[in-house]
Amino acid sequence: MARDDQEHLRAAFEIARRARRHGNHPFGAVLVDSAGGRILEAENTVVTEHDSTGHAETNLMRAASNTLGGDALSRCTNYTSAEPCAMCAGAIYWANVRRVVFGLSQRELYVITGGEPHELALAMSCREVFACGAHEIEVEGPVLVDEAAAVHAGFWKGT
Repeated sequence: MARDDQEHLRAAFEIARRARRHGNHPFGAVLVDSAGGRILEAENTVVTEHDSTGHAETNLMRAASNTLGGDALSRCTNYTSAEPCAMCAGAIYWANVRRVVFGLSQRELYVITGGEPHELALAMSCREVFACGAHEIEVEGPVLVDEAAAVHAGFWKGT
């Protein structure tokens, strides 16, 4: 993994910590352009906005779609603290982002959350969602797993 990738992913971890401090679930995402510049970031807002779709990646794709065109987004990378869920993978796909780098996998997250029914976690890889689409999305992850998991320490029941 390139040093720049690590830095951007660690920025997503910091945004996840910020989401947690704000009373939300600990997830964060960063959008980086082809030159390596951070252009947008978003945190999870499920609790504070009373919106079950307020995941970091979905919030990021909404903001990106409002400010950038699909052509520009196709040259961007989405760095996210945890693997995008099925809903977020769909948002990334439809926004036309073509590269995703994530820390914690959905399977690892499912274990951390204890598989509690009220957490509504899906143990489904974003790769499965992307594989159903007409264009390819490069996926790198899980990476920096220990750092990604640390953001969740003590947050979920049983951690």
